[in-house]
Amino acid sequence: MERVRDLASNRAAVIFTKSSCCMCHSIKQLFYELGASPAVHELDTDAYGRDMERALRGMGCNPSVPAVFIGGKFVGSAKDIISLHVDGSLKQMLINAKAIWF
Repeated sequence: MERVRDLASNRAAVIFTKSSCCMCHSIKQLFYELGASPAVHELDTDAYGRDMERALRGMGCNPSVPAVFIGGKFVGSAKDIISLHVDGSLKQMLINAKAIWF
């Protein structure tokens, strides 16, 4: 769990994903379209991926990917991020975390 926390706090926006996950791809694209450049950690290609996936589940991520952290805090998975985007608060969260500047 410590590795996940360390990685999540290294950048303003962090997304834990799997390369075969279509929702992960969609969330990454949304961040790019908003002007953010999140750190992306592909669990299926990382040597510690299985351990990180277990840690994410232990933090309440279900499903475990995509798991999004903004400003070092766990925000949620795909449905949470889409809801935040629809109500307009995702962009403000990214601005507050200095992941985007406009």
